[in-house]
Amino acid sequence: MNDSDPGAGLAGRPKRADARRNQQTLLDAAAAVFVASGVEAPIRDIAAEAGVGTATIYRHFPTRADLIIAVYRHQVEACAEAGPALLAAGATPYAALEQWIDLFVDFLVTKHGLAAALRSDNAQFDALHAYFVDRLVPVCAHLLQAAAAAGEIRAGLEAYELMRGIGNLCIGADGDPAYDPRRLVALLVAGLREPG
Repeated sequence: MNDSDPGAGLAGRPKRADARRNQQTLLDAAAAVFVASGVEAPIRDIAAEAGVGTATIYRHFPTRADLIIAVYRHQVEACAEAGPALLAAGATPYAALEQWIDLFVDFLVTKHGLAAALRSDNAQFDALHAYFVDRLVPVCAHLLQAAAAAGEIRAGLEAYELMRGIGNLCIGADGDPAYDPRRLVALLVAGLREPG
């Protein structure tokens, strides 16, 4: 009896880990398709990107709104976790900030489409926006403080203001293929450098 219980427990653990990995794969695929084609992209495109059937996506995310919300939360978490990881990777704090802002721009380009898709449910959208602010502003603040302490950027920059500025530069990127927010964001980030 004791032999069968541990075996049952072990059999259950890999399945849960596999299910988590499968869901992460679906969310990564959906995010990539949303960045390339917008949140209204066909589910079959997401399934193809993930290497699964459409039924698998619907099993995990019964509605498009469920998928959009899951992608939003997944991307917020990935962006939040990336900040400390970039600093720990040994790059200069300014380089870590630049790399993090690139990830943040990827998220924002997707987020604007997600936001438009979720506007019909203002309470849900407001809750997601609060989640976004609560998770990402402290990460940006930490990166700014590290770069300022290293003398690489001006001191006293506010994370929320910087993130709002970057967000404003990203608005409209999905509606105008000639507009490249990355170029303008790169100019903004270069302007943070300490003179001399």
